Amino acid sequence: MGAYFGVSTILIICLLGISANAAVFPIGSPSGSDITQALLKAFTAACQCPSPSKVVIPKGEFKLGEIEMRGPCKAPIEITIQGTVKADGNAIQGKDKWVVFGNINGFKLNGGGAFDGEGNASWRVNNCHKTFLCKKLPISIRFDFVLNSEIRDISSIDAKNFHINVLGAKNMTMNNIKIIAPEDSPNTDGIHLGRSDGVKILNSFISTGDDCISVGDGMKNLHVEKVTCGPGHGISVGSLGRYGHEQDVSGIRIINCTLQQTDNGLRIKTWPSAACSTTASDIHFQDIILKNVNNPILIDQEYCPWNQCNKQKPSTIKLVNISFKNIRGTSGNKDAVKLLCSRGYPCQNVEIGNVDIKYTGADGPATFQCSNVSPKLSGIQNPKACSAPVTKAPNM
Repeated sequence: MGAYFGVSTILIICLLGISANAAVFPIGSPSGSDITQALLKAFTAACQCPSPSKVVIPKGEFKLGEIEMRGPCKAPIEITIQGTVKADGNAIQGKDKWVVFGNINGFKLNGGGAFDGEGNASWRVNNCHKTFLCKKLPISIRFDFVLNSEIRDISSIDAKNFHINVLGAKNMTMNNIKIIAPEDSPNTDGIHLGRSDGVKILNSFISTGDDCISVGDGMKNLHVEKVTCGPGHGISVGSLGRYGHEQDVSGIRIINCTLQQTDNGLRIKTWPSAACSTTASDIHFQDIILKNVNNPILIDQEYCPWNQCNKQKPSTIKLVNISFKNIRGTSGNKDAVKLLCSRGYPCQNVEIGNVDIKYTGADGPATFQCSNVSPKLSGIQNPKACSAPVTKAPNM
């Protein structure tokens, strides 16, 4: 690993301003030990460095308890995780976090290592997908108000809840992220984002028990490219409208991605009897390959899992400037395209271009359903647009 100075020596170097290269704060604990306090101490020292600094977690397996690494820091900071950190394997309820990076401007996380959430015991007691009245479970990795950051070459395994949650980020790039959990693990969204601006997710693989990528309220300028998703629940904008004081969503681009064996494909979902009136606009899905994907294209403005809402009241979330272009492959069920918009606020300016989705099941052929929308059509339409009677959408 090369020669490293001790923490106290590095602090002296930083304070003296001798910074030809980034100062390095290694975690020197033996494999198998609990590094929670050592990591927090190293991060705190690095955060006070007036020049760029790096914290290194070496190869090996380490225990890691709940930890919050928050700034503001005096200079950019990099955390390189080469080994695997493992959470407490017991069912932990009533807590919403495991590892938090927060309030940092100029942040890098990399190294090829892994965060293992040890979620198996927690999944058995998780009922948050069935009821509002449930106890929280820890999100594996939270990025809270992190600015100008690069997250690359890391893995998240078996999260108890969401794998990665992004809130309040600006100018963040995620590249070569690998996320893995069983397809029946509840609420294990791969990457959930909200109230952030300018995030890229590139060249990544997500296989989990819930949405591969889910977009919450207040998200602006999200670019997702070359992501492979599945199994899981697909790539979703929403759900939107469950809570009051939600913010508008705009500028979402999902391009050149592959979905395989997912329960849903490309989805926008809003609640009826919504608690707010917001707008989701400029949402574009393009150049997508489908491999045996259920419900490949779905706008669902009657999203109401486990009957937790009043479906008699139409959704008050407005959907504007939506496109699905160059979508091709195979569907796992006959509902290839469903555009189920709100009767109170019909979808505006929805464009469908070059959609070719095949289905070979016994109950076929594939169908294309429309409700409260008149899509603009271009290129191939397979199945024929808006040709089937409307049926209920799945609530997953």
